[in-house]
Amino acid sequence: MTDAERMTTPSPPSGTGAGPTAPSTAADAARAFQALREAVAIAVVGADEPLRLLAVALLADGHALIEDVPGVGKTLLARAFSRALGLGFGRVQGTPDLLPSDVTGASIIDGSPMTGMSLRFVEGPVFTNVLLVDEINRATPRTQSALLEAMQERQVSVEGVTRALPDPFLVLATQNPIEYEGTFALPEAQLDRFMLRLRLGYPGAAAERRIAGRYAVAVDPLLDVPMVLPSDRIAGLREGARLVRVADELTDYLVAIVAGTRDRLEIELGGSPRASVALFRAAQAAAFLAGRDFVLPDDIREIAPAVLGHRLRVDLDSSLHGATAERVLADVIAGVPVPVDDPRDRAG
Repeated sequence: MTDAERMTTPSPPSGTGAGPTAPSTAADAARAFQALREAVAIAVVGADEPLRLLAVALLADGHALIEDVPGVGKTLLARAFSRALGLGFGRVQGTPDLLPSDVTGASIIDGSPMTGMSLRFVEGPVFTNVLLVDEINRATPRTQSALLEAMQERQVSVEGVTRALPDPFLVLATQNPIEYEGTFALPEAQLDRFMLRLRLGYPGAAAERRIAGRYAVAVDPLLDVPMVLPSDRIAGLREGARLVRVADELTDYLVAIVAGTRDRLEIELGGSPRASVALFRAAQAAAFLAGRDFVLPDDIREIAPAVLGHRLRVDLDSSLHGATAERVLADVIAGVPVPVDDPRDRAG
């Protein structure tokens, strides 16, 4: 099998007979993330923080919503990320005429009257490791809902048959925060399925010159991205992230932050218990990528906006007076006392 074939072949579903995976160490995670950053940087300029959030989502077994304007490299980042990890990649373009079967797959008639006919299931693009759903809010609610089971249960049910998805499975969905004509807003229940929301933003002048220069010497810089982390190592990294220690007082701290979003008058919909779980697991993964086997308050504060921002709904009156979810969340975080006990004192 060639390198190109390995990079486009999905990993087998979990539970296919593989033995227990030994957890990786925090040092392993830091080295792996550094190698990932260097590989992705060959094709993508200035995306260290978005890349870190994608890695957090992968290790924490979550999904990411990329909210940004067209042309800033969302698809390129997703493809470079999956290529560097040796993961299968699939893409779905959200349109009003996209059907659920276009995502999950469907059965077709196979054979001929002479040789006999039967139904054969043809897998849809969801049967991959990294699925990019471009402009998800242009798909109809019926098609959007087809992703819910896949995102939550890592399986799809088609024609009465449940089929497991490959492991790992990561959905990256994009939407344009400016253009809303012809779109279908994602309901809160579906937004809550995304562990993180991230933005790339416009590059600076120097970064944009580097982007243009890369296309002067290569037709597609993505082709130069090497596979630096085989997919079979990801299971060990994910297991190691789950073992990262979170002190009881830090668990109380992150729960207080989420609960604080429910007590603000400007917020009509605060973070749910699922948000607390997401923040807990994301903080573990963030600490692990930083080379630590314990969580610090900084890990929670830094990852909280990406985990909670898209889960909060500001009431109409407050939004008319300039309130945003990001500003209110910053106030909530600033108002929750940071635990005095430093986990670094007990590390090791």
